[in-house]
Amino acid sequence: MSDRPSGRPWSTPQQSQGAGAQITELKDLVVGYAKQETVDPLRTLGRYLGYGLAGSIFLGLGLSLLLLALLRGLQRIEVFNDGTIDGGTFSWAPYGITAVVGALIVGLFLAKLTSTMKNRGNR
Repeated sequence: MSDRPSGRPWSTPQQSQGAGAQITELKDLVVGYAKQETVDPLRTLGRYLGYGLAGSIFLGLGLSLLLLALLRGLQRIEVFNDGTIDGGTFSWAPYGITAVVGALIVGLFLAKLTSTMKNRGNR
C-alpha cells in the first residue's frame, strides 16, 4: 500500500529506519527505473525485430521462388527456344525479362520505403 500512516497522499510519511534503509530504497528505486526504461523496451524491440526478420526472410524466399517460376515458365515458350533443346536465337530473353521484373519489384519496394521514411520524418 502506502508508507503514509493514514493512506492519504497529503499526510506526512513515516520516518525511515535510517541511512541504510534510505540507501536500500534508493538502490531499489534506481534499479526499478533502469529496468523499466531499458530492459522492457529492449524486450519489446527484440520481439518486433524477430517478426520483421522472419517476415523479410519469408518474403525474400517467396519472391525468389516466384521469379524462378517466371523464368522457367518463359523458357518453356517456343518463341524463345526455336524448338531446339539448346535454346534458340532468343534464349537470353527469359533471363532479361525476369531481371526486369525483379528490378521492378525492387524499385517498388524502395519507393514504398522512401515514402514511408518521408512520412515518418514529417511527424
